[in-house]
Amino acid sequence: MHTLSQQQMNRVAEAVAAAESSTSAEVKVVVLRHCWVDIREKAKRLFYKHQLHRTKDRNAVMILLVLANREFLVYGDQGIHQRVGEEFWGSVRDTMLETFRSGDLTEGLCKGIACVGEQLARHFPRGDDDVNEISDEVVHED
Repeated sequence: MHTLSQQQMNRVAEAVAAAESSTSAEVKVVVLRHCWVDIREKAKRLFYKHQLHRTKDRNAVMILLVLANREFLVYGDQGIHQRVGEEFWGSVRDTMLETFRSGDLTEGLCKGIACVGEQLARHFPRGDDDVNEISDEVVHED
């Protein structure tokens, strides 16, 4: 698979919106066709490129999916990472990986987003004055 269809991207964007409905935090999904560098380095660059480090409480989470490499990474900013720790990110990864292995990328992304959203809502509940700081749309990068 070299890309996600528009229908798949819409479903993932809906999952992001649902996850963000009870939190002040932001979730962003970025899809790459391939990655020629370490996925962590690429994630860090994309996190800054998409201004995810500028959220009010430093609580954005990016899910990076690299299709050709068959890699993915869940990358959280310092505000959320300090509260959930490394074990949480591993559990999200394992949940997503199990579904990816069954061949359903979209469902794997949606499950990962839901897991992240639950923790974000626990630690960063949505306030009455909350604004959506980052678009919910899936981004395709080359």
